[in-house]
Amino acid sequence: MEIRPNVVIDDSEISMSAIRAMGSGGQNVNKVSSAIHLKFNIAASSLPEKYKEKLLSLADSRISKDGVIVIKAQSHRTQEKNREDALARLKALIVSALHEDKPRKATRPSLNAKRKRVDSKKRNGATKSLRKKVDF
Repeated sequence: MEIRPNVVIDDSEISMSAIRAMGSGGQNVNKVSSAIHLKFNIAASSLPEKYKEKLLSLADSRISKDGVIVIKAQSHRTQEKNREDALARLKALIVSALHEDKPRKATRPSLNAKRKRVDSKKRNGATKSLRKKVDF
């Protein structure tokens, strides 16, 4: 499975097993093992160290204490679609771990913006002062 052009996960590192899906589905749900249980060991994988560190530092319920990603795919009726869904979710998790936000640049409001803000506050205050009871 290709994560990025220079990062590839070998299929042997991903273990998948078919299990029975939960929920409604009639007689079919009791006979067919259409759900997929995907397991991926982060520490034993061929991912670069940077990827492993980022993944292990994620606070995600799908990552166990042992560093194993467990994904259960059961939204589709067929095993093939659930397998594709599980692999897509694994890829999305790995890609999202590497996403870095741009560093925020500290900025200050301009003098004109400050002036506009104070003017609008004064206008609101004047409007509210007109709502007072009139004293004769």
